[in-house]
Amino acid sequence: MIKRLSKFIFKIILWFIVLSIGLVFLYKWVPVPATPLMIIRYFETSDVKKETLWKHDWVSIDNISKNLQLAVICSEDQNFLTHKGFDIKAIEKAYDNNKRGKKLKGASTISQQTAKNVFLWPQRSWLRKGLEAYFTFLIEWMWSKEHIIEVYLNSIEMGLGVYGAEEASQYWFKKPASKLSQLEAAAIAAILPNPRVYIASPASNYIQARKVWIVKQMNYFGPLDYSKKDGKRLKD
Repeated sequence: MIKRLSKFIFKIILWFIVLSIGLVFLYKWVPVPATPLMIIRYFETSDVKKETLWKHDWVSIDNISKNLQLAVICSEDQNFLTHKGFDIKAIEKAYDNNKRGKKLKGASTISQQTAKNVFLWPQRSWLRKGLEAYFTFLIEWMWSKEHIIEVYLNSIEMGLGVYGAEEASQYWFKKPASKLSQLEAAAIAAILPNPRVYIASPASNYIQARKVWIVKQMNYFGPLDYSKKDGKRLKD
C-alpha cells in the first residue's frame, strides 16, 4: 500500500514538473491568453457586468513604451536587471520589518509577480509561495528579462477589470501603450499596489506624489537597456 502510494505521488510530481516546464517554454513563444486571476474575477462578477469586465489585449514589447517598462521597474523592482528572480536584500529587510510589526512594499520582485499572476492563484499560502518560487526559477532560467517584462505588462491588472499595458493605456489615457509619456507611465505604475482602488487619471494627491517619486527614480535610472544589467536605485 505504502509502495503504491509513493509511486503514485512520484508520478504526480514528475508529471507536474514536465507539464510546468512545457507550459513555461510554450509561453516563451506564445502570448498568455488569460491568467487565473482574470478567470477568478470573471466568475466572481455578476452576468450584467461580465461583458465590460474583461479587457485584455496582448501587444509585443516593441509596442509598449519604454517609459512604462522603466516606470514599473522603478516602482516595483529596481534591482530587476541584476537579480536572478529574488531580491535577497529586500526579503531580509521585509523580514526584519515584519518582526517589528511593520510592513514593507516591494519585497516581491517583478519575476515573482509574473510567476504568480500567470501560473498561480492570488490567495496567500505557504503552498502558493513555494510554487511561486519554483515558477520564478523556471521563468528566470527560460525567459529573458525583456520577455519577463513583456509578459508582466501584458498580464497584470491595471484598473478594475483592466488587464495589460494596451488596455490600461486606452482606458486611462485614450492612447496606445506605445505612446505613453513619462508622466502617464508613472501614473499607471503608481496604481499597481492596488489597481482596483487607485485611479491613474485624474490622480489623487497620493497617486500624484507617487508619480513624482517614480519619475525621479526613472531619471536617475537612465535609459533602459536589458543587455547592460546595470540598474541603479535611489535611497528611500
